[in-house]
Amino acid sequence: MDLGPAPPSSAITEPVPRPLLALLRRAVLDHAVSEQRRVFPPTVHVGVPGRATATLPLGDQRLDHALRVDALEAMVRRLRAGRTGHVPALVWLTRAGSLEVRDVDLAWLSAARTAAAELGQALPMVVVNRRSWREPATGVQRDWTRLRSPVGAAAERR
Repeated sequence: MDLGPAPPSSAITEPVPRPLLALLRRAVLDHAVSEQRRVFPPTVHVGVPGRATATLPLGDQRLDHALRVDALEAMVRRLRAGRTGHVPALVWLTRAGSLEVRDVDLAWLSAARTAAAELGQALPMVVVNRRSWREPATGVQRDWTRLRSPVGAAAERR
């Protein structure tokens, strides 16, 4: 499968910068806290975990590449609305199961890279489950056995 063009900063490689690690950990934590079902449809998220995000539950939708790209671009533009300047964004796909690379992961990775090229900004993309995240192209990932909220996050949710 062609992964399309990618701006150099879209792929997540080692060493992962600390601010990005914190955001990705937050995406895993938010997913673990918010999704209680064992089986659920994949959902695409765009934005900054813990802050402004746009989501698209996939369900049984069979989107082609062009529609996936359009959806991601619309989600990024929605986040930009009312704000001036560049809005950094991340794309993450939440789904059940292990983080072995699946067709849905590669389809959304390809769409994220194409959208990044069309928007002229980096759109790093990861797949998230309840205990880990993984970048499908590079294989960089982090896992937690017991994921706990940071001390400040508990007060933030009250």
